[in-house]
Amino acid sequence: MQSLFDLNDQPNQSNTIESAPLADRMRPKSLDDYFGQNHLIEDGKILKRMIDRDDIPSMIFWGPPGVGKTTLAQIIAETTNAQFINFSAVISGIKEIREVMKKAELNKEKGLRTIVFVDEIHRFNKAQQDAFLPYVERGSIILIGATTENPSFEINNALLSRCKVFVLKALSEEDLTNLLKHAITSLHGFADWEVEITDEQLHLIAQYASGDARMALNTLEMILFNSETEIRHAVVTNETIKQSLTNRTYLYDKHGEEHYNMISAMQKSIRNSDADAAIYWMARMLEGGEDPLYIARRIVRCASEDIGMADSRCLDIALQAYQACTYLGYPECNVHLTHAIVFLSLAPKSNALELAYNSAAADAIKTMDEGVPLHIRNAPTKLMQELGYHQNYEYAHDLEEKMSPMVCLPESLKHKTYYHPTDQGLERRIAEHKASIDAWKAQERKKRNL
Repeated sequence: MQSLFDLNDQPNQSNTIESAPLADRMRPKSLDDYFGQNHLIEDGKILKRMIDRDDIPSMIFWGPPGVGKTTLAQIIAETTNAQFINFSAVISGIKEIREVMKKAELNKEKGLRTIVFVDEIHRFNKAQQDAFLPYVERGSIILIGATTENPSFEINNALLSRCKVFVLKALSEEDLTNLLKHAITSLHGFADWEVEITDEQLHLIAQYASGDARMALNTLEMILFNSETEIRHAVVTNETIKQSLTNRTYLYDKHGEEHYNMISAMQKSIRNSDADAAIYWMARMLEGGEDPLYIARRIVRCASEDIGMADSRCLDIALQAYQACTYLGYPECNVHLTHAIVFLSLAPKSNALELAYNSAAADAIKTMDEGVPLHIRNAPTKLMQELGYHQNYEYAHDLEEKMSPMVCLPESLKHKTYYHPTDQGLERRIAEHKASIDAWKAQERKKRNL
């Protein structure tokens, strides 16, 4: 099998810098040269143990661009005893998938394992993803997919359930700074250059890259080329740094850093009731080629996270905008997304629902051994009835008040309150109604000594 690392097999020569980008030349061959993702590849961590044992399951690498997803797959290719097939979701279809699967079946008959790496697996449609499923189930292949999108949304449930998901994080500023220093001294980088650059300048480049190793290396390369005062001698000035960091080479990369910055800017604008800014950031994404369904999903989340019960209509409108995107596609759906964004921006704001869940989740984690109170358990058998299941349960619809003072939380949490309505919009009425319910129940519980 031809190595995936042919570009790195030879030391830096006179034409190396002209032949390939720095980010490609610096791609690590082993975990020893790999920067970041310590939560996965430090000694004792699960992925490191799998690689060391050559016991690789089907898995998905999920994380932003430039954090080492493809590199990890290539390192596995160099260390595993299985045949490794690199597969691109951008240029491949079902025909190519079937051809690769035939090779994998033949390998299996010979007692050989086959690892199929699919870069940008989220770009495959449902039919293409389904084509992998029977081969993963039979063990004909070990599938490794890389994606910048949330697998829960972009990978078929049947396929996702058979894969271990590893979340790769954006590299820290320290990781990126160390990577840049390594690139300057590496034989595959600028070891045969005389480079004058300060630690502060390296930190600025690392900051600018926002966790993306590829961007950090490509930016360093551009700065050094623009700082060359004589052959292979670069003197980096703050002015060169400033010019390089303010002149981005793209307006919007839907698989890059700005993908995350702009969707965040849009939601924060909605949260801040700034309809104009929200429309602008959405337009930047759509005109840059973003999938409108990705934006619609974030709007649906925003409807409950940032508005919630203050105006429950927002969730309906957000879901209707999502449906419009599904039916019409882009560009026709742009006005429906604008409709939803403006409505949400101008709606009263409340994060009471998110706070309620987070508070309940924290208690749930700490009280997993708490049983369901007996009186609200079902009692389908005689034994359960004898054990007190369903005893003293009060059916709310049979009562004059249409509610009972019985306690439905576990004993240790019976006085806890998770949902605290605000006084925003319709939630003000809900707050008043909830307060009257809580007061009535408290009074009745006191009477019954509950």
